[in-house]
Amino acid sequence: MRTWLLLPALAAFAYAALCAAMFLGQRSLLYFPQATRVAAAGTDFAVEREDATLRGWAFGPADGIPLLYFGGNGERVEANRADFARWFPRHRVYLLAYRGYGASDGTPAAPQLLDDALAFHDAVAARHSGQTVDAIGRSLGGGIASHVAAHRPVARLVLITPFDSLVNVAQGHYPWLPVRWLLRDRYDVTDALAQYRGQLLVLRAGRDRVIPPRHTDALLAALPPETDVMAFPEADHNDIQAQPGYAEALAGFLR
Repeated sequence: MRTWLLLPALAAFAYAALCAAMFLGQRSLLYFPQATRVAAAGTDFAVEREDATLRGWAFGPADGIPLLYFGGNGERVEANRADFARWFPRHRVYLLAYRGYGASDGTPAAPQLLDDALAFHDAVAARHSGQTVDAIGRSLGGGIASHVAAHRPVARLVLITPFDSLVNVAQGHYPWLPVRWLLRDRYDVTDALAQYRGQLLVLRAGRDRVIPPRHTDALLAALPPETDVMAFPEADHNDIQAQPGYAEALAGFLR
């Protein structure tokens, strides 16, 4: 009898221990900077923060329209240089590695990444006085780019495989966890875009298993009906850029 009484208590203890482990280790499941690290000498652009130097790359005509790119949670943003140079010849493109990524200092966490993104915008805007700023956010970067668009003047915004909120995405991947209580880095794109008044293009991947399409659809349902949407029904999360029409959609919107 005592054994049967102990079993629920042991199960509850094990579940609580698992929740605690997930809470403490959650950022290691969200951010993957390890494979993105590069030497600082290979970068040519930097944003100085009080506690870190963020490094990246800038290319295109010096007087071009400034374009900020915010990449995914394991993306080497510099891998986009050749494509972006072809697709956006009128833009001065800025690729900045998140803190802890590339050659940037620090450790990634949402409060710092969001503040860094605003500083990134401000540093670029100061270089391009009087010009409008465009932005692209892919996957996790959509949450960061949306935050910038909500708090800074962004003329045109592209979101690639975006989500409504990271809480909803994580809850879908971990239905057996109380994600809404545990998740610290929440990236609520729906709330952020409620404050955005510029032009918006959303690129949707129909077979996305990282950010299931229902989360992009939930975001679209909250956006104005005039939002531009390009759907790629056969695309998964990591191959959307290889789909026919992808480059044309980006280049046409940001022409």
